[in-house]
Amino acid sequence: MTWLHRLLGAVHDRVPVYGSGGFTCYDQRRLHDQLTGWTGQQRIPRVKIKIGESWGTEVAHDLDRMRQARTIIGDDVELFVDANGGYGRKQAIRVMQAATDLDVRWFEEPVSSDDLDGLREVRDAVLPDVTAGEYGHDLYYFRRMCAAGAVDCLQADVSRCGGITEWLRVAAVAASHGLQISGHCGPHLHAHAAAATPNLRHLEWFHDHVRIESLFFDGTLDPTGGAIRPDPAAPGLGLTLRTADAEPYRVK
Repeated sequence: MTWLHRLLGAVHDRVPVYGSGGFTCYDQRRLHDQLTGWTGQQRIPRVKIKIGESWGTEVAHDLDRMRQARTIIGDDVELFVDANGGYGRKQAIRVMQAATDLDVRWFEEPVSSDDLDGLREVRDAVLPDVTAGEYGHDLYYFRRMCAAGAVDCLQADVSRCGGITEWLRVAAVAASHGLQISGHCGPHLHAHAAAATPNLRHLEWFHDHVRIESLFFDGTLDPTGGAIRPDPAAPGLGLTLRTADAEPYRVK
């Protein structure tokens, strides 16, 4: 039996992850519980929250939530933020200037991912790494993003970019520009490809996808310590559907 990550040519035995959620609809208690679950119980050393609420019209609230997050996680955990393209160029720069004391390390889609000039402008002006690419669906999309100097780390999603084979080609494009790649959402879908990617940075341990994967599948991985490890004894992606648990949701 050949396991997928070995068939692909594994170069890592562990794949770093970051806790991802922190939605703008969360109140302070829910944000606290989610962040402490990742950092305290699972000891994940990097976490991400959403900002850019209401298309950038609630900047004061964005900054307040970022400060709440930093207070909750302490100084030793990396803080990531995702604006989902909600800001204008100079607005995104002003937000990061106002958050300088929070040591934000990752600024995802500060402006629209289609605005390559805007991403580059923000990247040149802020300290956090600027990243985008989750909507990419062909190799040329990623090549344009890299060639434009738009990102510090390229994102790609196996379920959108053309599958595992194409993910590996996208990673090679990133490497040719001296960039790392990060997996967007669906961590169990990405784990084996990520283990075979030399220029991998990390995967997104996305709250909603992890919750659904755990509800319906055996073989889900444990992120404790900040990394997941593909099971060397499990075939394929390592997941087995629990049909009885999925049956109530069957579309008839």
